[in-house]
Amino acid sequence: MQLRPRRLWPVLLVAMLVSVTARPSAELIEAVLVKVNGDILTKTDLEQRQVQYMREKNLQPADDASLKKTIEEITPEVVSEAIDEMLLVQRGKALNYKMTDEDFDRVVQNIRKENKLETDEAFQAALKQEGMTLPELHKSLERRMLIARVTQNEVMTKVGITEEEARKYHSEHLKDFTKPGTVAIREILVKVPLENGPINAAADQAAKQKADDLRKRALAGESFDQLASEFSDSPSKANGGLIGPLNMSELTPAFKKLVDPMKVGDISEVLRGQGGYQIIKIESRTADEVMSPEAAHDKIADALYEEKRQVYIRRYLNKLRAQATIEWKNEEIRKAFESWAAAQPVLPPDPNAAPELPAISKPGSSKPIPKGSPTPEKEKPQNN
Repeated sequence: MQLRPRRLWPVLLVAMLVSVTARPSAELIEAVLVKVNGDILTKTDLEQRQVQYMREKNLQPADDASLKKTIEEITPEVVSEAIDEMLLVQRGKALNYKMTDEDFDRVVQNIRKENKLETDEAFQAALKQEGMTLPELHKSLERRMLIARVTQNEVMTKVGITEEEARKYHSEHLKDFTKPGTVAIREILVKVPLENGPINAAADQAAKQKADDLRKRALAGESFDQLASEFSDSPSKANGGLIGPLNMSELTPAFKKLVDPMKVGDISEVLRGQGGYQIIKIESRTADEVMSPEAAHDKIADALYEEKRQVYIRRYLNKLRAQATIEWKNEEIRKAFESWAAAQPVLPPDPNAAPELPAISKPGSSKPIPKGSPTPEKEKPQNN
């Protein structure tokens, strides 16, 4: 996980957010929106997360009305992320994960190095600019560490990819594993002089006749590249009319339709283009190349791993939520969250039926803590 201090956010947008959601300061501190196993999300927490979300997504509403609409749209997802974060942090504490002083110092040194904060004074100034204190930075980094360790140890170690899955993914995504063919051409262009007013029919006919003659000479065996070098009006004449290789998937539909049936050495008819008359010869071409499942092994593994990672994390979070005691203190937020959650894509069935989370027992007791009960920070798992 890459950790950096928060980037600055335009002051105007923050001021707009406060103006839309402003309340007396005492209410901001005390307004609890939801409790998750005893941990709370306050209105102040939510507003800070909304600002952070808009900053990360580069959402910059132009006025109060658009800001209010944006806040309504993002709030359910922001609340969901906050709940999931609390659950993961609680799980990390239950498993006795901690950020040591050495861990914290190492991360801080990385932050200072990445941001070129060579002195303690520069580092403290950067913290102040971000509105953070050193203890607040420690708390933020520790939460990220807990989330990362829980995700890695409890979820990602269970993600596996079988040979059958890899081959199935390969067959269903052949386009992603296909290297498009290429074509190299030579061209001869005979320009039609541009004049103001109607097209000069005589000049157009003369250009057409010249192109026809050059095509006949090429078909009779004269060197196409030599003819292009001597008579073409295109900049490509410097290379004997050579253009390419061109990626077949990037050609215009009309040009692709022209060259698709042509073989190496074929010479086209005289073509009327925007600038004049053109003749095309196929110099070389390569066919589409489909990577075998073996050759695409790493690419398939990366794609499948990310795909399965998302599913496994969602399943894991669903289990944590099912075991948690979640108390809504704001009905409007609850309804918005539940509507948003109901609209999320349904998870595919778990063919392996992942095992239940290991029970966390109180010290000196073999009796598991009941589902939904808050877990003390220093408790250790029976089987970890």
